[in-house]
Amino acid sequence: MHGKATYFLSDLHLGAAYFASTHEAERRVVRCLRDMAKDAERIYLVGDVLDFWFEYRHVVPRGFTRFFGCLAELADAGIKITWLIGNHDIWIFDYLPRELGIEVVDGVITPELYGKKLFITHGDGVGKNPPGFRFLRALFRNRLCQKLFASVHPRWTIPLAFGWSKQNRGFHPVPDPYGGPDREPLIQFAAEYLASHPDINYFIFGHRHILADQPLSPTCRAIILGDWINLCSYARLSPDGTLSLHSFS
Repeated sequence: MHGKATYFLSDLHLGAAYFASTHEAERRVVRCLRDMAKDAERIYLVGDVLDFWFEYRHVVPRGFTRFFGCLAELADAGIKITWLIGNHDIWIFDYLPRELGIEVVDGVITPELYGKKLFITHGDGVGKNPPGFRFLRALFRNRLCQKLFASVHPRWTIPLAFGWSKQNRGFHPVPDPYGGPDREPLIQFAAEYLASHPDINYFIFGHRHILADQPLSPTCRAIILGDWINLCSYARLSPDGTLSLHSFS
């Protein structure tokens, strides 16, 4: 039996202009991570950890000093940290993995932990998404578009990105409550995927800014992790294989 737990949190959106205090939002996450570190062997950051990040060749965006320092501290202490890219922190290349000693993944991972099979992804690349969202997602991941974006001075691109994010969040300042499996595309995707992959025990998503814990079979549940704008929520997978949702105060 393992003695330590695994934690999952997503949609921190650190640096976002819609926080009353971006520094306090960052401090709150750091307090939570250090609390998790007391019994954590792994931490999964399931996307949209930063509200915006773009790695220029010779420029590092300002901010996130406390958060990055905490990740490096935990990684140096032997905690395995995996950062799954979301739709806000798409443009992580080699700087953060190299400097912080963490793993960065774009897409889906299916680890086995404590005898359980997991399917983990941010959620923007699975399920049914509007055509406009799919177009923007493909555009932002296009290498030519990334090079063109990088050619513009950061004094213009970074304020533009944060302003766009603030405007989009302004339309949905509070997440919709979970409306059940028939109304949630990520839950529908999980149910369809489970039909051909019955060995999955937990689907873990971010992206939707809602809390959901939906049984899909006697041996499988789908989890949507909420966010750190309104909910300060996370999941904990215990050494006995039990997964539970929590809120950090």
